[in-house]
Amino acid sequence: MSDLFDFRRRLDNYAVMGNPVAHSKSPRIHTLFAEQTGEPVHYEAIQVDPGGFVQAVGNFDASSGKGLNITVPFKQEAWALVNERSDRAERAGAVNTIKFIDKTLFGDNTDGIGLVNDLLNNRIEIKNKQVLLMGAGGAARGVLAPLLEQQPAQLIIANRTAEKARELADSFRDLGNIEGSGYEALENKQFDLVINATAASLQGELPPLPDNLLADGATCYDMMYGAEPTPFMHWATQHGATTVLDGLGMLVEQAAESFYIWRSVRPDTKPVIEQLRREMTA
Repeated sequence: MSDLFDFRRRLDNYAVMGNPVAHSKSPRIHTLFAEQTGEPVHYEAIQVDPGGFVQAVGNFDASSGKGLNITVPFKQEAWALVNERSDRAERAGAVNTIKFIDKTLFGDNTDGIGLVNDLLNNRIEIKNKQVLLMGAGGAARGVLAPLLEQQPAQLIIANRTAEKARELADSFRDLGNIEGSGYEALENKQFDLVINATAASLQGELPPLPDNLLADGATCYDMMYGAEPTPFMHWATQHGATTVLDGLGMLVEQAAESFYIWRSVRPDTKPVIEQLRREMTA
């Protein structure tokens, strides 16, 4: 036991904080990254009670922690806590990555670049394409700036509450051609790329989508993931999508971006995604 303690003392400490957090795959992902790159990283999951986030971050900092990932429900609280933010974190209004630099807490948001990198790695083009993003919550806000940087022909946000979608679109209008609407406004529109940023899949539900939504050769992407295809992925397959992807790749890609922010080393994500997929379906 003392040998293990001495070994861990020689490692740099990182963690993910959230509630709940026991299900998080982040410790497994970053352990695989550390093994692959040879970086001296120890990574754990820390459950934080409501109201205890600021204290938990302070305790981690005091124990010589080097960096944190932040998940639900603390991303907005992390945004408010940090001293400095990246441009993408500023736009997202949420922080999922903290790097401790002396007395400074630097906050970033790697969700959007994780999504974009996974799409590009799967040879899904975004530039000049018609893109639909379903949902107008934090998950959607976090990916908008990186998606718009890829210069789609148009990006439409659809949400059950249309006004929320329009307000979100207005706040990103300076970055590209973006509109917000309710689902009923999607009739007679077709999209090359449809991304589900709602939590509907977690409840086994599906947003109300018209049958003719998909253009020829369309890609459908669900930011949720699991051992089995989500309801949206089933819908996509039944309605003729050429490519159907879940969010496991996004999870690994956003983790790789965090790892790079902390360590200045970029891990190879492909074998990690393949390993997680094997473990999920075993």
